[in-house]
Amino acid sequence: MKVLAAMSGGVDSAVAAARAVAAGHDVTGVHLALARNPQTFRTGARGCCTLEDSRDARRAADVIGIPFYVWDMAERFHADVVDDFVAEYAAGRTPNPCLRCNEKIKFTAVLDRAVALGFDAVVTGHHARLGPDGLLRRSVDLPKDQSYVLAVLTREQLDRSIFPLGDSTKAQVRAEAAERGLAVADKPDSHDICFIADGDTRGFLAGRLGEAPGDVVDASTGAVVGSHTGAYAYTVGQRRGLHLDRPAPDGRPRYVLSITPTTNTVTVGPAEALEVSQVHAERPVWTGGTRPDVPVECEVQLRAHGEVVPATVALDGDRLHAELRRPARGVAAGQAVVAYRPDPAGDVVLGSATITG
Repeated sequence: MKVLAAMSGGVDSAVAAARAVAAGHDVTGVHLALARNPQTFRTGARGCCTLEDSRDARRAADVIGIPFYVWDMAERFHADVVDDFVAEYAAGRTPNPCLRCNEKIKFTAVLDRAVALGFDAVVTGHHARLGPDGLLRRSVDLPKDQSYVLAVLTREQLDRSIFPLGDSTKAQVRAEAAERGLAVADKPDSHDICFIADGDTRGFLAGRLGEAPGDVVDASTGAVVGSHTGAYAYTVGQRRGLHLDRPAPDGRPRYVLSITPTTNTVTVGPAEALEVSQVHAERPVWTGGTRPDVPVECEVQLRAHGEVVPATVALDGDRLHAELRRPARGVAAGQAVVAYRPDPAGDVVLGSATITG
């Protein structure tokens, strides 16, 4: 099979490409240039969009012995991921840019181009599994599992995807990279958001949205207990960095409960006020079988690396509704709700949708 290996410059994608070659595929490596100015992105192997990463990917391809190219996706990435990230925060939501990048760039723009060029599939270094049944499952390395950010993929996209690392732990991947002589064997994992060079999300958003002073209001009393310079800098469940003028009457910590862009208000309250028993979402993608017309008993994950909660999920047109068996905290609009079915061969991704409330 003729496959395209997306090589970020990290250890995972390098080993994935090497395993694809070992499996007998005709492999070509490609690095995605996502930065309009790569020198403005973080260095020191902390991102996935730097000149250093491009060079590391090229060196890995040379060691593996495969052709290598760089595809410029900067404008598409900026429009579909960076601009979307800013717009979502401006609307009071909390987006997941890695999820959006998978949806819009790696498995839409890249896969579409790959198929047009005659490739049969795209290989990536994501820690997730695709079984013989074609179903997406969690990685065996649960702390590194990335099925949550892949749950936005359609059945057609999964049918043209290969995830060679899902049956290995990260430690095994690093050991294999060292055995293969790949210089990225000990390269640190990427962290934070790749397009925010200094890791300062609040400063990044302020530079694009400007300062917009407003009130921080206590949910129980309606009193103004602080001020902010931009509601976009907050997310539901946040506790630190609130800079409140007065403590709660009972002395307990307060958390962000909601963000209202129309009034530029951040509402805070006690931890228990964060608890929700229902989750509503839009734009569902159902890949775990036939789209159900009756409620499904399953488990849901509401944030990347978040806890798993038993739930009943129902689809209604372009909406998804989840009744949680136990309350969950910190559920933020803009994140994904991902439904899983427990399975002896590994939890199966049933589908996902974008949380609205």
